[in-house]
Amino acid sequence: MPAERLLPTTEAEDLLALVREIARDELKPHAAEAEEHARFPRDRFRLLGRSGLLGLPYPERFGGGEQPYEVYLQALEEIASAWMSVGVGLSVHVMSTYALATFGTDAQKERHLPEILEGELLGGYALSESHAGSDAGALSTRAVRTGDDYIVNGTKAWITHAGAADFYTLMARTADTGGKGVSCFLAPGHAEGLTAAQPERKMGLTGSITAQLRFEDVTVEGDRLIAAEGDGLKIALSALDSGRLGISACAVGLAQAALDEAVAYAKQRTQFGRAIIDFQGLEFLLADMAAAVESARATYLSAARRRDRGLPFTRQAAIAKLVCTDAAMKVTTDAVQVLGGAGYTRDFPVERYMREAKVLQIFEGTNQIQRVVIGRELRR
Repeated sequence: MPAERLLPTTEAEDLLALVREIARDELKPHAAEAEEHARFPRDRFRLLGRSGLLGLPYPERFGGGEQPYEVYLQALEEIASAWMSVGVGLSVHVMSTYALATFGTDAQKERHLPEILEGELLGGYALSESHAGSDAGALSTRAVRTGDDYIVNGTKAWITHAGAADFYTLMARTADTGGKGVSCFLAPGHAEGLTAAQPERKMGLTGSITAQLRFEDVTVEGDRLIAAEGDGLKIALSALDSGRLGISACAVGLAQAALDEAVAYAKQRTQFGRAIIDFQGLEFLLADMAAAVESARATYLSAARRRDRGLPFTRQAAIAKLVCTDAAMKVTTDAVQVLGGAGYTRDFPVERYMREAKVLQIFEGTNQIQRVVIGRELRR
């Protein structure tokens, strides 16, 4: 059954109704087959773009939806509940747009934001490297100033949409001063010398491309530097706060989908002459799953409302990411248990949901790193 939502405006209610219709008719029917064959659903992102859903939290004057994060995240949750790869891709695109929209100059926004938000372009976020995942300040990809431009060399790892994105928010080293030597660029996605490796062979989210991204003497125009040299790590960490809320919403969407499947199965499956949902042992399991979903949703919405009011939300975003992704892992695992042997087969979607849930505890900062962030914030 659809999640019950308390939305702030009638406009938001109409928006969520549209998102649910798209999720039901255009996403969910195609998800299983595309994931089975590891097909990247670029056409679905174009559909979201034409529907105005790729730029929901960004200014209307540049083509965005100018929706509060409280609304954007609930729309994202609905999309993720229908097709997780598309939900994660939308979250990554929105995070990839964040640096330009938040720290870019007016001229940069006027030049680049409209084409990004109109829906035909797709973004990637190029921060992680094989030796610089949780320790982002240790990255080694280098951007060297040459005249008015920069020449970039290095390899990024675990990049969503690598090779398919039209632009990347790129963090590269411009000085040998640790985290203070990292700068942020809006790198073109199809520049000469920029290539992607073969996609990683992942446990889940097989419809989403994840690969290394290689920069070999790639020219990035000087006016694509976002903010000042050395501001990159600050921008990256700020983007991750919002990105963690996106992954939190995706996690709750996945957990909601697993709960819905488990409840539907338990209502129609009979044993000993009764629907199995009537047995208290299973009823309690489903009740715990529902409690996990609703409490996780409340956690990310609380953080989103702080963000919308301009309040600090780093700690709350880390808590949301930790709580929501752990909940998704538990709820999807329990959904497999509810379906029993059937849940362990690919004839039912819960085994895919369980595989997809695992990575949520890893990317956008592992859940161990979330505990570090929370602890650091508590010490301040």
